[in-house]
Amino acid sequence: MSDYQSIKEGNLPGAKDSINPDKQVTVFATDNNQEAFSCSLVLSSVGIRHSCHRKQGNVLLYVLTDDAALANHHLKAYLRENENWPPEPADLEHNFIPLLQPPTLLLLGSLILFFTVTGPWEKHSFWFSHGAGDAEAILQNQEYYRLITALTLHADTVHLLGNCLFGGFLFHFFCKLTGNGMGLFSMLFTATLANYINVVLHGNNHLFVGFSTAVFAIIGMLAMISGKLRSNKRYLRVFPLIAGTALLAMIGSSGERTDLGAHFFGLGCGLGCGWLLNRPAVLQLRESLAVQATLFSISISAIIIAWQLALP
Repeated sequence: MSDYQSIKEGNLPGAKDSINPDKQVTVFATDNNQEAFSCSLVLSSVGIRHSCHRKQGNVLLYVLTDDAALANHHLKAYLRENENWPPEPADLEHNFIPLLQPPTLLLLGSLILFFTVTGPWEKHSFWFSHGAGDAEAILQNQEYYRLITALTLHADTVHLLGNCLFGGFLFHFFCKLTGNGMGLFSMLFTATLANYINVVLHGNNHLFVGFSTAVFAIIGMLAMISGKLRSNKRYLRVFPLIAGTALLAMIGSSGERTDLGAHFFGLGCGLGCGWLLNRPAVLQLRESLAVQATLFSISISAIIIAWQLALP
C-alpha cells in the first residue's frame, strides 16, 4: 500500500492504533494529507507512539498524555524549520514570456550594415569625425549625441564581429527576461550613462567608439538578474559582481584599442540597472505591451535623432 493510500484510509506509517483512547490527546490537526504524513514521520523518528484518525475532513494525530509535551516540542521545531518551504518560483524566471522574440537579428544586422557604410576608423572619415565619441566635443560643445552615436561605430572588423557575436548572444537572453522594449532601453541607457561617466573622468583628450560598452552593461544586468533568480541568500548575491569582474578581466581589459574605462563603467552601470530591474514595481511593467512598445520606440528614436544631430 502506498503512503498516500494509507493516509486516505486514516493509517499513517509509524502510527499505532493500540493507544488507550482515555490516555491520548490531540497534538496536531491538518487537512493536508502530506503534512500529516510528514508529522507522523517526525514522531516516529523520535520514538513517540501515536495514532491517526480522520474527523470532519481533517487528519488528527494523537499521543499519550505523558508524551504530549515532547511531541509538541518536536512538531513545533519541525514546522518552524520548514516554514515557507518549498519557496515560490521566482516571477522573473517562470512567469514571464515576452510577446515577441528578441530583436537580436535586427540589432546585429543594423550594426553590420552600418559598418559597411561607415567603414573602419580613419583619420579623415566623415562618419567618425561627426559621430565618434570625442570627450572635448562632448564636454566643451555639449555634443551629447556622440554618447549614443559612438555605440554604433566600430574601429575595425574584428572589433565589430567580437561585439556582434558575444553581445548578440547576451542581448538575446537578456530580452527574454526583460522584454524587448525594456531590454533595448535598459541597454542603451546604461551604455550611454557609462560613456558619459568615462568621458567626465578622462577629461578632454579621449576618443572612443564601439558597442562593447553596451555589451558590458548587459553583462552587469544579466549577472544581477541571474543572481537574484538563483538564490534568496544574501551572501550569494556577491557572485554576480565576481562573475562580471572576471569577464571584465578576461575579455575587456586587453587589446590595442580596448577602452578599459568604458568597459568598467558599463559593467558598473549594468549592475546598478540590474538591481533596479529586479524591483517588483519594475517587474510588473514587463507585462504591459504599451510600456514595452513605448520603450522600444524611444530607444530607436534616440539613435535616429542622435545621428540627425550629428550629421551636418
